[in-house]
Amino acid sequence: MTTLRSTLDTKGDSFAENRDAMLAKLAEIEAEHAKAIAGGGQKYVERHRKRGKLLARERIELLLDEDAPFLELSPLAAWGTDYHVGGSMVTGIGVVEGVECMIIASDPTVKGGAMNPSSLKKGFRAADIAAQNRLPTINLVESGGADLPAQKEIFIPGGRTFRDLTRSSAARVPTVALVFGNSTAGGAYLPGMSDYVVMVKERAKVFLGGPPLVKMATGEESDDESLGGAEMHARVSGLADFLAADERDAIRLGRGIIRRLNWHKQGPAPKPDYAGPRYAAEDLLGIVPTDLKVPFDPREVVARVVDDSDFDEFKPLYGTSLVTGWATVHGYPVGILANARGVLFSEESQKATQFIQLANQSDTPLIFLHNTTGYMVGKEYEQGGIIKHGAMMINAVSNSTVPHISVLMGASYGAGHYGMCGRAYDPRFLFAWPSAKSAVMGPQQLAGVLSIVARQAAASRGQEYDEEQDVAMRAMVEGRIEAESLPMFLSGMLYDDGIIDPRDTRTVLGLSLSAIHNGPVRGAERFGVFRM
Repeated sequence: MTTLRSTLDTKGDSFAENRDAMLAKLAEIEAEHAKAIAGGGQKYVERHRKRGKLLARERIELLLDEDAPFLELSPLAAWGTDYHVGGSMVTGIGVVEGVECMIIASDPTVKGGAMNPSSLKKGFRAADIAAQNRLPTINLVESGGADLPAQKEIFIPGGRTFRDLTRSSAARVPTVALVFGNSTAGGAYLPGMSDYVVMVKERAKVFLGGPPLVKMATGEESDDESLGGAEMHARVSGLADFLAADERDAIRLGRGIIRRLNWHKQGPAPKPDYAGPRYAAEDLLGIVPTDLKVPFDPREVVARVVDDSDFDEFKPLYGTSLVTGWATVHGYPVGILANARGVLFSEESQKATQFIQLANQSDTPLIFLHNTTGYMVGKEYEQGGIIKHGAMMINAVSNSTVPHISVLMGASYGAGHYGMCGRAYDPRFLFAWPSAKSAVMGPQQLAGVLSIVARQAAASRGQEYDEEQDVAMRAMVEGRIEAESLPMFLSGMLYDDGIIDPRDTRTVLGLSLSAIHNGPVRGAERFGVFRM
């Protein structure tokens, strides 16, 4: 039998403590997410509505199929910066006319939808996901272009936005622009480089230079409508393929474009019949300890995520700090690598390497469930080859071509973050639980290392070490590293694709796997040299 049997004590004190801590973290994240949903604030929302316009999320809701899910991405972009939480845009994957699409919507209530450095990175990440997973892109456009005070961080890298559009078209993955308002200056190239363009009559304005700039540059007198209005572009320039009567009509036309794409997924379909997990998703709130130094059994997570709680564990008696095995999620076959006791030893590294190779042989996507403090250090382990064995695992992750999805449940420190397919290793999606932390090492360890180095430096100079200063230094470093390793900080920097409620893990994985299968799923035919 490969059905997992849970031993989780859901009535115990530790479970209740873990659950309460997780719910408190979720409440904090929900409060920050509410800031993104609120847009630029009540004043600017009301001004937008008085103009007869829909909000960004209302446009998305009308665009999506009825009752279709929307997997919002990077909702906390810009958190911890001087810019508005959310990055003045909404991005995510939704189903339009039965087709999974990447949707990118400007939020005109935040500085007129102007692009800042965080929103630029958010748009880049959305474009990467669309390209990797072969998703048609729908841009809901109403933006004043670059946030000019930040132009030095936007102008040069910003050209990638238009490059990505043309590359998508060249890859035969359609791009659609629905223009509801301004799309000016460099932003004019967004509809200009899209495959299909819809503009709203008397609302859309698309030009390289507005009337004041034209007056300054050429002396020519012009007005918005004759220079770049929707009707002019539909009747004269030909930039607009469709002229919409209003916003709802533009969304109707956009849905019609997607309906006529004749779109087909290239990946294998999921199994038509599957059962849900045998254990409640609600239990996921109480599994991760409040102290991440305390290990937990990731099989308890797997049992509440995979179909029928059925998990065929691979090499269960070898390298037991890493759990590996096969399962299905919403009918899609997957391989799972999950940290059991934090540290990765040589045995775990070799086990992971073999498992990743096997997944590539069978064209099976991989899910990485993170709770690792990194690879083991010490004389015994260095002599035993931990570097070359860790390198084997990282080599396998780097050169694996089956899709990867990472979920940070607890700690994700040091090179263990790399071996478990952290952001730099291009997982198709990377999500974090509110309990997750990620850094070069734990705060206490990092502060301790700095203290040892400082003591040695003082001794080499023949100076007495200042113990009071050491205590203050360690407290300052621990506080800073702790703050910088928290999921909201990392999410604000776009180091994950969103912080998710643990109870939603199965749904999020299912939506991600479905998006992934828009493209082919093929394993690597060869790997780099493994140091044995």
